[in-house]
Amino acid sequence: MLITETIDEFLMYLEVERNYAENTIRAYAYDLMLFEGFLRNSRRSMMEIEEIRPVNIRRFVQEQVREAGASPRTMQRRISCLKALSRFCVRERFIDQDFTVGIEVPKIEQNLPVYMTLEELQKLFRFLESDTRPLALRNELIFKLLATTGMRRQELVDLNWDQLNLDNQTIRIKGKGKKERLLPLHPIVLPLFQTYMETLDEYQKHSSQPVFLSKNKKVMNPRGLHVLFKNILEKAGLPPTRFSLHHLRHTFATLLLQENKENVDLRLLQELLGHENLSSTQVYTHIDFEQKRKAIGTFKI
Repeated sequence: MLITETIDEFLMYLEVERNYAENTIRAYAYDLMLFEGFLRNSRRSMMEIEEIRPVNIRRFVQEQVREAGASPRTMQRRISCLKALSRFCVRERFIDQDFTVGIEVPKIEQNLPVYMTLEELQKLFRFLESDTRPLALRNELIFKLLATTGMRRQELVDLNWDQLNLDNQTIRIKGKGKKERLLPLHPIVLPLFQTYMETLDEYQKHSSQPVFLSKNKKVMNPRGLHVLFKNILEKAGLPPTRFSLHHLRHTFATLLLQENKENVDLRLLQELLGHENLSSTQVYTHIDFEQKRKAIGTFKI
């Protein structure tokens, strides 16, 4: 079976049977396109999936690192993608043996997450509340919603009105892998939603319509939202080079644990953030370390 056909089967499996998110499938498709291109250039012919050996994977990794300058994090994803493809091929009996045997995923140093302090977040909020420019109300609602729910940028861009229940004060978020989670809305965003809705045309409030639109009344672009956030940070007197939209998610998680240590643990935080594995949430154990530091600081000798 040609590798091109195998890749098509694999991507269809991820979409239909595993229900992977569109962005994830797109990333896998790109990685596999690079791998297929590498094989074609090295063999100068179409390659059967049965012909792939671990040595092909190693040479691909070597080329990506040395010539393309791929980072350890990028190679972690690409090798994981190839391992998933190989497992799929074995399970479907396209091949007899896993062609990624012995290939290790590079380890990545876990840096502490960057987040805003409570004072910095309050400074951002004060600017949003005082801003009088066009779309200021929309912007205030967007960034307060991100900061008080921990939702991802793409989850906000994809948000439709049918996911909101203002009577019950809840929001239903469609996360990675099309998995849903129900979160309570923070009291500070409830009046903002009411006021924001009053500025919209009737059709814009239909259950199937996006909650947030661009200045041209089109679906928001995630990249455009990132640029907008950088602009607002600068005007609020906060360093735009230090913080990104994803850092609002870190800020939500960190402040939630810091301010509600007795009520929030990593398991609950995992559910709020929509992490599939607890290991993803354990990056926030730096907060536990800060608590330990404070405890030792009070120890009198």
